[in-house]
Amino acid sequence: MTDARIQILCVDDHRIVREGLELIIERQPDMAVAASAASGEESIELFRRHLPDVTLMDLQLGAMSGVEAIRQIRTKDAAARVVVLTMSHGDEDIYRALQAGAATYLLKDTAFEELIGTIRDVSLGRQPIISAAVKARLAERAGRPSLTPREVQVLELVRKGLRNKEVAASLGIGEETVQSHVKSILSKLDVPDRTAAIDVALRRGIIHAL
Repeated sequence: MTDARIQILCVDDHRIVREGLELIIERQPDMAVAASAASGEESIELFRRHLPDVTLMDLQLGAMSGVEAIRQIRTKDAAARVVVLTMSHGDEDIYRALQAGAATYLLKDTAFEELIGTIRDVSLGRQPIISAAVKARLAERAGRPSLTPREVQVLELVRKGLRNKEVAASLGIGEETVQSHVKSILSKLDVPDRTAAIDVALRRGIIHAL
């Protein structure tokens, strides 16, 4: 007999969070946890194996981000329904997750009744309501210039403490090019120096502290 309950894949690198989600979900008569994953790589494998109705995806998962996991899952199955459930409220994280194909974006302080309602809506193919806070973040991002992929690479290396010469060597580009990228980064983020750029980029989810 086929289980008619909504099958859910929970993805989070914290065991206590996964177990908490499992407790909440298994209390619902129409839901079941198909599997739980602790990494992006594992989520892709478990998705392929179980084909859940809904995947709950954290973003900070280690080597492979939740955004990349969403992208790969959606590449394998364009109909995959993914709900982001994360602590990150940075506008860039929200934008990237929705661009990758997430159905909606929830913060971990969301009331469990709202989470359960969202899972039901997404499983039925309904467009869930995006919170006012998330909409506000997206509106803020829309009015800001975006960093290029290369500028993000440069900023990641600057965050690690590399000097321009070291960044240039790491990326195989000239030192003057690095200086130009740094100048552009400061201008786009509207900050006076590298330290402030790193702070803003971490807060917005442009880069992440591993």
